Amino acid sequence: MGSRIVATGRALPRTSVTNHELERFMETSDEWIRSRTGIGCRYTLRSGEELAEIATEASRSALSRAGMTAADLDAIIVGTVSSEFAFPSFACQVQTRLGADSIPAYDVAAACSGFIYALSVADAHMRAGDFKKVLLVGADALSTFVDWSDRRTSVLFGDGAGAAVMVFEPGSRGVLASLLHSSGKHWDLLSLRATGVRATLDSEIRRDGTDAIKMKGPELFKIAVKSMEEVSRRVAERAGIKLEDVSLVVGHQANQRIISAVADRLGLPAEKVFMNIERYGNTSAGSVPIALDEALEQGRIHDNDLVMLNACGGGLTWGANLLRW
Repeated sequence: MGSRIVATGRALPRTSVTNHELERFMETSDEWIRSRTGIGCRYTLRSGEELAEIATEASRSALSRAGMTAADLDAIIVGTVSSEFAFPSFACQVQTRLGADSIPAYDVAAACSGFIYALSVADAHMRAGDFKKVLLVGADALSTFVDWSDRRTSVLFGDGAGAAVMVFEPGSRGVLASLLHSSGKHWDLLSLRATGVRATLDSEIRRDGTDAIKMKGPELFKIAVKSMEEVSRRVAERAGIKLEDVSLVVGHQANQRIISAVADRLGLPAEKVFMNIERYGNTSAGSVPIALDEALEQGRIHDNDLVMLNACGGGLTWGANLLRW
């Protein structure tokens, strides 16, 4: 018996913002952004749009592909740090939009590692016999938390949501191993002070720079590469799998250079590493499920393939899941 992802879905805000369009808001250029991050555009929330509705759209897509409805679910687990409310949880907001009721719905706050954490939590619950069908969601809107005059951070983030339906069933397919870590002593490398202000790119409100996302890029880069390499090796060892047998790595899309550096350290060729950061930017907890859904859509994943998911985010948090598809 094992817990297995049987369907995925993704959804994005209506508006795509290119690097050239950002030149109107700040001193930057397409070349400057691409050379440092690999990002060409990103989707950002506009005034009146709600991340919870986008997450619900991704969830409906995943449920439809799984041939299920919200009434079939035993739980909803969401990785996010972008809820508009301190409470109720973002998961409860998605739950009511889907029309589900009474089942547990809760959030996992691990920033960009949110989906990795949520998948591990769901797998543990399913192995314990608590749930048989779980909706996992990764959703964030970090573009609403940036200082748009700070090109070091504001060009990085896009908004979006990805979802996956997991079921507990007989067989050897599914989650083979997961591994999670955090290091609170590095909290200041990527942080956001809690405030009630959210500011979309088109709103009249402008977030005060002292309340915007803070990031120490060079230090974070080094730790992210090292931690993602190590956790990927260890989760493969835990599952009894050789790295060269992994069919595809679907990692957090934070920075093209980070993704490439991790792949190089693991000795994996480019064709075994999925990358879509050029089109979406860093969507935080939405990153891995959005990329996973797109990889499936492109035919990059097949039955019985070994698929590794990994991420590193604020906390610092990092982790990996190894799945047999």
